[in-house]
Amino acid sequence: MIKSSKNTEEKNRGKNSKVIPNDSYNGKDSDSEQKIRPSRLDDIVGRSNEKKTLRMMIDSAKKRGEVVDHVLFYGPPGLGKTTFAMAIANEMGSSIRITSGPAIERQGDLAAILTGLKANDVLFIDEIHRLSRVVEEILYPAMEDRALDIIMGKGPSAKTIRLSLEPFTLIGATTQIGKISSPMRDRFGLVQRLDFFEQSDMQDIIKRACKLWSIKIEDEALSRLSQCSRGTARIGLRLLRRVRDYSENQDRDVVDIDVVENTLELLGIDEEGLEEIDRKILDLMLNSFGGGPVGLSTLAAAITEDTGTLSEVHEPYLMKCGFIKRTNRGRVLTEKGVRYISNLYE
Repeated sequence: MIKSSKNTEEKNRGKNSKVIPNDSYNGKDSDSEQKIRPSRLDDIVGRSNEKKTLRMMIDSAKKRGEVVDHVLFYGPPGLGKTTFAMAIANEMGSSIRITSGPAIERQGDLAAILTGLKANDVLFIDEIHRLSRVVEEILYPAMEDRALDIIMGKGPSAKTIRLSLEPFTLIGATTQIGKISSPMRDRFGLVQRLDFFEQSDMQDIIKRACKLWSIKIEDEALSRLSQCSRGTARIGLRLLRRVRDYSENQDRDVVDIDVVENTLELLGIDEEGLEEIDRKILDLMLNSFGGGPVGLSTLAAAITEDTGTLSEVHEPYLMKCGFIKRTNRGRVLTEKGVRYISNLYE
């Protein structure tokens, strides 16, 4: 329950979020940089099982004349959690209100957002694991009962008023599902993990972007670029932008393998998609810590990075490559990781 304050709703409405109407993503935007994000489920590359599950939920909700059940997406950053939220809103013909956990500082902030939702709207909260427990408690009755509890007054004369909310769908996104409390997690009708893209999917993602951005690219260059994208759409598109910059700077009409190789060399990215800091992590684990085990905080201090960046950005891909593994005693360099880092200095 929250305490009422004068003009709280008017003061906070829209302060920590933005509303995007459905027609903003109907493909009519002339800006190709905006159109790169798929607007419908069918436009999303790969993710066949996830799309089937969501399509089933959306179609059945439409038949019943109800809103889609609440959905929680989790997994490493850059894998399409926001894209899925926008696609769901478009499939439902709804507007989407976007905010993030850190932006919602007080109960009144979230209350203003909830009361501002219209029927069938989608509320997307990125980094939902960073909501404070006090703020999180408002979501419990909102998600289950579509209600908002407000305390009017103070002391013995205080009264509790329950406000009805319009039916809405909450979509949460997190990179750290373990930090979401069980009561919150259990209120989502679907908890869906998004994993790294396969290389074939990455090729399709980059190929689609090339078409939208009018970039001519050879097959070998496309394959090399997708190989270095770390299975992450956001990284693949970022690399494609830098490749485009390089080719334009060199007055090249077609992106070939030489353009990609030279761009990756400038960026310090090797054939495995590893950056300088990734190689530094492996090098320190081998030469400073004897291959491990080494604690996360110790390793983060050694590379002068915070533990969150290490565990959320770098470590998942290094584990996917099979270079490191987690143990009860800490991070350990695998034989494959030892061979990789040793070959760099041969």
